[in-house]
Amino acid sequence: MPRFRNRAEAGRELGERLAERYAGRQDLLVLGLPRGGVVVGREVADRLDATLDVLVVRKLGFPGQSELAMGAIASGGVGVLNDVLLDQTGVSQALVDDVVAREHVELERREGLYRGDRPAPDVAGKTVLVVDDGLATGSTMLAAVQALRLLGAGRVVVAVPTAPRQTCESLDDVADGVVCLRQPHPFYAVGLSYEDFAEVSDDEVRALLGSSTP
Repeated sequence: MPRFRNRAEAGRELGERLAERYAGRQDLLVLGLPRGGVVVGREVADRLDATLDVLVVRKLGFPGQSELAMGAIASGGVGVLNDVLLDQTGVSQALVDDVVAREHVELERREGLYRGDRPAPDVAGKTVLVVDDGLATGSTMLAAVQALRLLGAGRVVVAVPTAPRQTCESLDDVADGVVCLRQPHPFYAVGLSYEDFAEVSDDEVRALLGSSTP
């Protein structure tokens, strides 16, 4: 399976795939998950003539197993918890509160860094394309979809260049649609779908968001 040259190329291909259905819609908003998703989202938003903004999501890692999500918090002051996992593991409320507080500090830091004085976008009733540079387990994207539901989004569509098939199928159960250009099998890592998967800096994210014109 051919690889994307970089995130910008992946974003352009994704934008073309989405254009027939979403280009020029007045109710459309593109939200990139930082950091790599903002690079992809910039290209998507430009192709669709839509506003680009950022959705900061912080996964609430299970103590000692940070990759295992017991929930997440997101822009807009919303949070979701995996009640089934918490019941099974018996994690105390005090520990959950401690993790939430710690991640909330980081979320607010990133919100201020990326958005500055600009208010968070109003997603109520809108069609929201949530963009990332790729998915593995999809836990962060799941939290993003759930957060947007709580904020009253009209439709929530997940759009990514690459992800494993099972992740896309699981998200299709909670989102209003999933668009994924490539689903490598076997799937080992998002970065393997790119020739250049260099780390994206906070300054790059700020520059990309600054060029967004509502």
